[in-house]
Amino acid sequence: MGETLPELAVRYSRAWAAHDPKLIAAMHTEDSVFHLHDIGPPAEGRAAVQDLIASLLAVVPDVRFQPIRAHFGTDHFVTEYVMSGTVQGRSFAIHGADVFTIRDGLIERKDSYLDWVAYSRQTGLEAVLTAPSAS
Repeated sequence: MGETLPELAVRYSRAWAAHDPKLIAAMHTEDSVFHLHDIGPPAEGRAAVQDLIASLLAVVPDVRFQPIRAHFGTDHFVTEYVMSGTVQGRSFAIHGADVFTIRDGLIERKDSYLDWVAYSRQTGLEAVLTAPSAS
């Protein structure tokens, strides 16, 4: 029997905790889409997903995720969390939610929704991250 969605979610969370873009991206399909909403266009394809994750980790190298809840369906799951870290010497802790679509045991699509208003209030910075374009 293959990995359950809760097991996949835990493994994915551990990869993020390890701050390893290659390990995280390996859990995505080759044609995966990762859309960090309100920041830029979606990253399309595993290589672009890895680049987007690396960009995020470069901006917030100490990023952490404190889980709140997870909701599981047959081919998808949704996680709620508090994302925290430090950017340009300023700490933040904001709420977020991710919607994952799963195909053949891998992440086919990830849509992330973060509280960018709270981020700006806490850091005094505008949320800016350049997503790589699809090749």
